[in-house]
Amino acid sequence: MELAGKIKVLFDTQNISAKFRKRELVLVTDERYPQQILVEFTQDKISLLDRVSEGDEVRIQIDIRGREWKSPRGDVKYFVSIQGWRIDPLVADQPEGGGPDAPSDFGDVPLPDGPNGYGSSEPPDDIPF
Repeated sequence: MELAGKIKVLFDTQNISAKFRKRELVLVTDERYPQQILVEFTQDKISLLDRVSEGDEVRIQIDIRGREWKSPRGDVKYFVSIQGWRIDPLVADQPEGGGPDAPSDFGDVPLPDGPNGYGSSEPPDDIPF
């Protein structure tokens, strides 16, 4: 799954235990009713957040994780977390063929002229049909 939007808050890395750490961000979606979604990056994925900042428009690949928790009194609760595993800058789509300054693949190759050439109004007479 994927989410896209603007980073509102980028939190510091949290060391949960000696073997587990995470870093979270809040992503605001660009919808009619914008959502503020907390996304966490864990372990080796934390370094992906070093190249983004608050205010950046990004696309995040996510997994939704759910888990059950039982309290010491026996009460059961369920939790959901959204884990990011890839984050990329959101770049505006360019029109097909590139923009007006897009380089041509053909360069300045002149078209042939002459009898039966591309510049002639007469079709070539060596067509096999």
